[in-house]
Amino acid sequence: MEKQKSVFASIDWFTILLYLLLLAMGWMSICGACYEYGQPTDILSLASFGTRTGMQLVWIGSSIILAIVVLLLDDRLFDTFAYLIYGLLIILLFVTPFLAHDIKGSLSWIKIGPFSFQSAEFAKFATSLALAKFMGSYGFKLQGSWKNMTICIALILLPMALIIMQKETGSALVYLSLSLMLYREGLPGSVLFSGLAAVAYVVVGLRFADAMVFDNTTSLGTLLVMTMIVVFIIGMIYVYTRPAALQASAVGEVRNATQTYHRALLDTLGLGLGTMLLATLVARYIYAFNIGPIFVAVCILLVLRLVWLGLTSHIYRYGMIALFAIGSIVIFFSSNYILDHLQPHQQARVQELLGLREDPNGVGYNVIQAKIAIGSGGLEGKGFLKGTQTKLRYVPEQETDFIFCTMGEEQGFIGSAIVLILFLALLLRLIFLSERQPYTFGRVYGYCVFSIFLFHVLINIGMVLGLMPVIGIPLPFFSYGGSSLWGFTLLLFIFLGIDAGRVRYQR
Repeated sequence: MEKQKSVFASIDWFTILLYLLLLAMGWMSICGACYEYGQPTDILSLASFGTRTGMQLVWIGSSIILAIVVLLLDDRLFDTFAYLIYGLLIILLFVTPFLAHDIKGSLSWIKIGPFSFQSAEFAKFATSLALAKFMGSYGFKLQGSWKNMTICIALILLPMALIIMQKETGSALVYLSLSLMLYREGLPGSVLFSGLAAVAYVVVGLRFADAMVFDNTTSLGTLLVMTMIVVFIIGMIYVYTRPAALQASAVGEVRNATQTYHRALLDTLGLGLGTMLLATLVARYIYAFNIGPIFVAVCILLVLRLVWLGLTSHIYRYGMIALFAIGSIVIFFSSNYILDHLQPHQQARVQELLGLREDPNGVGYNVIQAKIAIGSGGLEGKGFLKGTQTKLRYVPEQETDFIFCTMGEEQGFIGSAIVLILFLALLLRLIFLSERQPYTFGRVYGYCVFSIFLFHVLINIGMVLGLMPVIGIPLPFFSYGGSSLWGFTLLLFIFLGIDAGRVRYQR
């Protein structure tokens, strides 16, 4: 009884309140998404086990029981058995494609009797526990240790690869959100920036690849991306190689570092932006020609110059900036190749999102209908079970991936804003709880939970609004189904149990 009293005395009840409110609003959305005109609207009919709304109540009730069981367990068990849990889930992910039934091209659902579950949903908390266990070990250091960095990345990439084998690319991409946790624990900001830059290259390059300028001689996408690379190089030179940044590691060589820094800036500004600007003015006012190859050549020359400066000054950071530039060029020129080798439906979604094609009756249909449903709700909404777009089944997958449009139609802007505020409160609370952990294991796991929830909320709501690609991931506590609800409940309440156990370190 001592453990039970300590848990319920130190549990974060505010987070539990947010959890219960989101569950309640999620069930209301499921009712709206599954209700058909002419059906009874009384609570007993909606809660009937023969309906999806009734089954969702079963999942909600079982999730609450699961949450209580997790809280009653000793939180040290999760630390002790983290690797075992991870290993079992990896095995389950591996065998899933061989046991699963093909559902809309996906091999991720294992059927046991009348029930089906998705192993990928449970691998999230297992991966988070394994990362927390490894990073919480004695003497662990992320920054400056390639070995530790490699092991962390391997722990993340392994379940991603196995989930991709199940043809569930959307669920696999969720694991990329764990880079936020790595950043909190010491991952250099340059790594995170490089990832964001890569996304920018692909998006800008593909979006403006066919937009021609200077009498249709030059691709605007090439000009924009190459200019971005040069600007990023200038910024990185300023941040990472100026004398103030090198002073601690180059004592006695400040003068050499200063001269090299000034040469690098002048070369980049003069050779880089200066040449690009001159070529642009010539093509614009004197003679129109394809200046794309000149921009590419300038970037390559800057790479060679940075390598030379690094070798002659013995300041390795110039070489790292050169590697960043090389990677940037490779990513830009490989983006079309990557797009061409995606699955046809994935290509269509990317092209639709970037505005490269319009297919209102095909891949764009879901998003268009979802936006119509949300917009029709107005400020206050049409009322509970009174939405027309959702009741007439204009929105496909409206009880799972596109559940947010039901909230927008029936509860309007006010209801949607309340949901977003609740999710924001949950995310901010997770950060607060993570920062107050007395040891690394709890903090790392907490930030894993935060990163996964943040990714799901941003991507799911973003794709419903047409701001993100449609990759088919659920909205936490809202989308229909037991696997996702149980998975999110385990993810959250394991952390709440770990947080409750902090009282042992305060005595």
